[in-house]
Amino acid sequence: MRREIIAGSAVAVLLLTAGCGAADKPSSKADAVQPAGSGKQLGAYGSDGGSGYGAGSGSGYGEGSGAGPAGGGGQGGTAGKLQVREMANVGSGVADGDGFTLYRFDKDTAKPPKSNCEGDCAKAWPVVPADDASAGAGVDAALLGSVTRADGSKQLTVGGWPVYHYAKDTKAGDALGEGVGGTWHVLGPDGKPAGAGKGAAPGTGTGTEMQGHGMESGGGAKEGSQEAAKVALSVRKDARLGNIVQNAEGWTLYRFDKDSAWPMKIGCVDSCTDTWKPAPLVDKTQVSGIDPKLIGSVKRPDGTEQLTIDCWPVYTFTGDKAPGDVNGQGKQNLWWAVTDKGKKAAG
Repeated sequence: MRREIIAGSAVAVLLLTAGCGAADKPSSKADAVQPAGSGKQLGAYGSDGGSGYGAGSGSGYGEGSGAGPAGGGGQGGTAGKLQVREMANVGSGVADGDGFTLYRFDKDTAKPPKSNCEGDCAKAWPVVPADDASAGAGVDAALLGSVTRADGSKQLTVGGWPVYHYAKDTKAGDALGEGVGGTWHVLGPDGKPAGAGKGAAPGTGTGTEMQGHGMESGGGAKEGSQEAAKVALSVRKDARLGNIVQNAEGWTLYRFDKDSAWPMKIGCVDSCTDTWKPAPLVDKTQVSGIDPKLIGSVKRPDGTEQLTIDCWPVYTFTGDKAPGDVNGQGKQNLWWAVTDKGKKAAG
């Protein structure tokens, strides 16, 4: 009788989990992936053989050189008169007096203001000092403030959020830090992520919260406009790969063999996400050519939500330079474009 109960329980578990990629589950212990939240990096799974994930220093924060932007930006530089600039694929973001983009970190807090970026993190994301900061056109002076860091220095805050540069931005107008790790965003004039709800190019994470929930509020698109109703995911015919999935801007979506759909686990973490950007959530009513039942989400180790297709987490590739590119196909024999059925594209 006890054996029958145990057997019945096992069948029940299989029935509950079979709907989420059971057919694609790892076939052996050799394929096992890192559990979400373990905090350890995997081996060389990125775009460049032997270099980890093909981007970043391994700190999980981006380039760890400590070198700030040229022209007065970066660690130790002054903020100057802040300005609002329109940034391609991002929207209205705040820049310093020299035009270098400013960022906020989702793991910081605004109430009360607190920075959680220290050590190697602060080398990749140089702190913007509060000294000499002033409000230019489009910036509300009442939102400017400061927070005292662990070393006693004063860091600029906007809307309570600590403000940073990004070491990989080398010239005014660069916004290479947008979406890094799914937690770094161009700073909007209200202290929120810039352009929340707008589509973004690969290498950006804009709209992870707002776009993923149908742009309910604060989105870049006007309410009731055609942009707000655009297709978030669609299928295109690739001459070599067949029907593959793309996002609203035409960037190819990929899946990673070191992730897992059964159970759902994340293998691309830390510096991996400098090269492979977790795709933000989409509204199931805004997909075309794909069964909405295949669309889902998974919580990443940092607490953000990532789009899944047939239970597999999906990403864009920073190596794709234009919509329609499929440069990520077959990278390290681990990364694959996603078909309209949620499977790996062959070829």
